[in-house]
Amino acid sequence: MPQLLPEDYEALANFRYAMRKFLSFSKRALAAEARLTTEQYEALLALKAFAGSTGLSISDLSERLQVKHHSAVSLIDKLEERHLARRQPGVSDRRQVFVRLTPAGARLLARVAALHRNEMRRRSPEMIEALLRLRK
Repeated sequence: MPQLLPEDYEALANFRYAMRKFLSFSKRALAAEARLTTEQYEALLALKAFAGSTGLSISDLSERLQVKHHSAVSLIDKLEERHLARRQPGVSDRRQVFVRLTPAGARLLARVAALHRNEMRRRSPEMIEALLRLRK
């Protein structure tokens, strides 16, 4: 295994620091603007980005979020309570369940995703710099 240089440690630390600042912003913004947890926001993002015409299966959602199946189910329960997502049985196999954003979920997501995109644009130079330093 190659030796890490002092500048490698600095780049790793700088990247983690930039990520923590972004995640701190995200947590505060989601709570204040949308009453969402970071996990709920990530679920809404995954549903918007990967659901396709039939929705996203709970298994695919749990993989995307890197959580256990029952955690994804609990997350969807909370999103359904707020009318942000909706479950639908599969057409060919009614045992399979797919999840889709509701119009209210899509509107809320668009609002908070725009905040996140703006913050990422603001913070990305320091993250990119740290990543580029690690590629050398």
